[in-house]
Amino acid sequence: MGETWHPIVAEADFPEEGKLAARIAGWSVLVARTEDGFCAVNDRCTHQAALLSGGKVRRGTIMCPLHGARFEVATGRCIGGTYADLRRFDLRVEGGMIEVAVPDTPPGPHERPVES
Repeated sequence: MGETWHPIVAEADFPEEGKLAARIAGWSVLVARTEDGFCAVNDRCTHQAALLSGGKVRRGTIMCPLHGARFEVATGRCIGGTYADLRRFDLRVEGGMIEVAVPDTPPGPHERPVES
């Protein structure tokens, strides 16, 4: 399975709130800024498939707005519950542009969020 890099936003235009949600080739991607840099994860809580982008990024974690599960955005590891870890996506900054690599195959049902 291959991956393709996609430009998301200029680093200078990244939102001050520290997160940005994007739809890339069918994938819901959450890009977050932490003290260590930018990270990208699947914008889907592994507990009940809610969009994580409605939550707050604090101290390198994102909290699910639905039930409060917390995940480290750098690793995808669940630290506030016993849920599966998030899928991580490779991220790079090239020429001032934040780019994310997503799989060339579309997400399956277990990787898509439930959107209202």
